[in-house]
Amino acid sequence: MTVIPAGLARTISEVHGEAGREWLRRFPSLIHDCEQRWSLKIALPFPQLSYNFVAPAQQPDGTEVVVKLGVPHPELTREIDALRFYAGQGAVRLLDADSAQGMLLLEHLQPGTLLSLLTDDEEATSIAASVMRQMWRPAPAVHHFIPVSDWAAGFHRLRQQFGGTTGPLPSNLVEQAEAIFADLLDSSADPVVLHGDLHHDNILAGQRQRWLAIAPKGVIGEPAYEVGALLRNPIPQLLEIPNLERALARRADQLAQELELNRERIVGWGFAQAVLSAWWSFEDHASGWEPAIACADVLAHL
Repeated sequence: MTVIPAGLARTISEVHGEAGREWLRRFPSLIHDCEQRWSLKIALPFPQLSYNFVAPAQQPDGTEVVVKLGVPHPELTREIDALRFYAGQGAVRLLDADSAQGMLLLEHLQPGTLLSLLTDDEEATSIAASVMRQMWRPAPAVHHFIPVSDWAAGFHRLRQQFGGTTGPLPSNLVEQAEAIFADLLDSSADPVVLHGDLHHDNILAGQRQRWLAIAPKGVIGEPAYEVGALLRNPIPQLLEIPNLERALARRADQLAQELELNRERIVGWGFAQAVLSAWWSFEDHASGWEPAIACADVLAHL
């Protein structure tokens, strides 16, 4: 019987509350439904899962696929929509999905090596830039993607929770991030469909294309916004790099050149998103925000 990892179960309960706990109770039947619907045999899940259950599976003809299950939620629905929009261009191919049940059937990327395992940061950065260029296209006329401006509401929730203050987060960094986020939104370039969370663990080695993205958030914004997640990751390993300020400056220079984007906007988005990411960690888990703030503090000096 397929069992959900304890750490993942804890995260689902923390993030989704009673809806998450009800989903966990239904998990065995969801696995059974997947196997019946798609004629699969689901194997043990991949290690180090974050918010969703993801496992390799095999179809009767021996074709290897991947099953992803999550609590039905608008964010998961947008992931499905984004994968349909990308249609395999720069991203893993979506084979089938049921957004009401939170079920996705995906191609199995092999060998599936994470970009974070590359030791050459310049090479990894160039690979990520190549993936970004493949994915960026204007949004279709009708879509359900959200603008990145919606994510700025996180700053409002932070201050609302702490009576107008910034709680455990440094007030000077939060104030600076709020101002930069607003300024960059007001002066944004033409929007495209963004992955929204394109860091090193969301880019995997494949065969159909050398590197492909997984788990898109499906948001709309200017291309420079996309770079933020790459600048502050992989966390917390990033913080162990000697002379981190110089390493991040080199990354920013390289991304600005390869993507033909303004360096100041890249760094600004990277900083503002790092602070916002720290708040999301506190909001979801009441802990784990410190690495993102440490990265933001470095980016603030670039």
